[in-house]
Amino acid sequence: MQALHRVRAIVFGILVGVSLCAVAAERGTVAEAEAMAKKAAAYVKAHGVDKAAEEFTTGTAFKDRDLYVAFAELDGVMVGHGGNPKLVGKNLVGLKDPAGQLFYDKLLVLAKTKGKGWSEPYKFLNPATKKIEDKMIYVERVGDHWVGVGIYKG
Repeated sequence: MQALHRVRAIVFGILVGVSLCAVAAERGTVAEAEAMAKKAAAYVKAHGVDKAAEEFTTGTAFKDRDLYVAFAELDGVMVGHGGNPKLVGKNLVGLKDPAGQLFYDKLLVLAKTKGKGWSEPYKFLNPATKKIEDKMIYVERVGDHWVGVGIYKG
């Protein structure tokens, strides 16, 4: 009987481990987000703002699990967004996360002053899970615009 309990415990442990690995595999990593942002910046330089905005918003080349590109002007107008196309065309200056943090303004400052880097954590809707989760975004300036790709920590 004890052997049966041990086997059940081992099988349960394996199933839990496989489940946790599957959840982790559904989320993009820091390295993957940074690589996608750099690829997006190169795409803007090679194809121009209009084509890039369209590709980032409606295409599939820059979408992978919960990774997608946000693409905006330095004045705050979102020109492309792979996670929420309804944001395109809107000036998001002053946008707060659910905790009241002016996260978008900080992204603009990061792009304008440092040119690239990771944001501080903020809360944002993960389009893959449909839940508000902690997010950090890697931002890279491209002329008068910036591209960003973030990771979610659910």
